[in-house]
Amino acid sequence: MTNMLIHTTTVFMGFFAIMNPIANVPIFLSLTADDDPQTTKTVASRSVILAFLIVLIFSITGKVIFELFGISLPAFRITGGLLVSLIGFHMLQGNQSTVHQLKDEDNKKCREAALSVAIFPLAMPILAGPGTIATALSFSAQGGIAAIAITIAAFAVLCFVTYVLFVFGEKFITFIGAGALGVITRLMGLILAVVGIQMLIEGVQGAFKLGG
Repeated sequence: MTNMLIHTTTVFMGFFAIMNPIANVPIFLSLTADDDPQTTKTVASRSVILAFLIVLIFSITGKVIFELFGISLPAFRITGGLLVSLIGFHMLQGNQSTVHQLKDEDNKKCREAALSVAIFPLAMPILAGPGTIATALSFSAQGGIAAIAITIAAFAVLCFVTYVLFVFGEKFITFIGAGALGVITRLMGLILAVVGIQMLIEGVQGAFKLGG
């Protein structure tokens, strides 16, 4: 029971660090700045639902994807660990990783259609980007149905938290302040870098076992 609780907490914190809903609040507010409250809520709900569906699909079909493309779990963990660690490193520097960051031209296009931002760039790649998918695949492939269920449940809770933060974003930013937001981003970056290194270590250990 204790091991399962620790594993669930690890999965949740891994997702929380890489998706970083707190740091994504300013991005959400900028994308919905000209929208009415109802449209803002719709964009928030659609983005988290789509992100959840993306992670759900990859969590359930992870092993099938591995078999289809002939990918071993250790190889994926090594690659995913490197990717996740890189994102964490960028966050430690106070920057958004390029896999989460919006380009100016993308931002302008998204502003033209209010609800379209729920799909791109919010759901993908901001909430369910490459790092999030890699984390979901790695966690869900660790041990049968239980691992998949824990991965999906942890991400579902995080999606709910993200929705609340998006809807009450303005009040939240005002409450914590810009300085605190920077500190939280760096803290999430540190956690994310550690999660990535752990994935890398497990991948290397698994590769040696396969080689032996």
